[in-house]
Amino acid sequence: MPTTGESIRTARLFSENKNVVVIAVDHGLYFGPLAGMINLPEVIDNIAEADAILMSPNMPSFCSSVFSKRGAPALLIRLNWASNYVNEWNYKHSYSVKMLSVTEAVAQGADLVMCSLTLKNPDEVEDAGNVAVFSQAVSEKRSLGIPMVGEFYPTGGDDRQPEDMQEEIYIGCRIIAELGADMVKTFYTGKRFSEITAATPVPVLALGAKKLPKESDALKLAADAVGAGARGIVFGRNVLQAKEPKRLLEALQEVVKEFKAPDLVARTYHLD
Repeated sequence: MPTTGESIRTARLFSENKNVVVIAVDHGLYFGPLAGMINLPEVIDNIAEADAILMSPNMPSFCSSVFSKRGAPALLIRLNWASNYVNEWNYKHSYSVKMLSVTEAVAQGADLVMCSLTLKNPDEVEDAGNVAVFSQAVSEKRSLGIPMVGEFYPTGGDDRQPEDMQEEIYIGCRIIAELGADMVKTFYTGKRFSEITAATPVPVLALGAKKLPKESDALKLAADAVGAGARGIVFGRNVLQAKEPKRLLEALQEVVKEFKAPDLVARTYHLD
């Protein structure tokens, strides 16, 4: 049962019961500096109309002015580091470690927190250790009344076909919800994604993963995800590496919140 604080803050994110558009800017934890994310304050200014912005623990201090205004986006801070995200080094395992506590995240300005969980690793002890890290975060967020996004992200997910992860994500999203996540972030898996949203008793947010070839592809992915029951999206590279991130963000909001047809929105915003 969510605490009053968790319920109030979650309802504030889903204001007017609308779906949400979250922009992820935490890639430096795993990839170092990427194109489109070099000058962080400039990046954040371009996406200040998002519902929430996902950041690494230390980075809000470089752009705190964006979050200190009335009507500012919610600040979502990641709590743990996991080796499965470092795709360029081809790790085959996922070892999760705590970066900071929920209390420390709140001191950084967090309105919400995120903790990832990866299961079905080569070693059962590895899975158990990841569950322990996640469960500790759940205990901390409950005591403070802070909502937590649980991210279910299979090892190698960036380089796998989403459809091939259907069963793994179907099971994992239910597990992460039962462990105490208030929302779940995961891959959109295609035609059977509605099975995942139906079986997950908390809001599901679809992530964008690698940069898609065309900006209109990002609109279609968002439309397909919310059409299958997702309550929003968490996109990073697809927005931040767009020709005009602010324009694509506005287009995504029309697709995700107003359920407008992605091809029509693409034409309206002159997106390829």
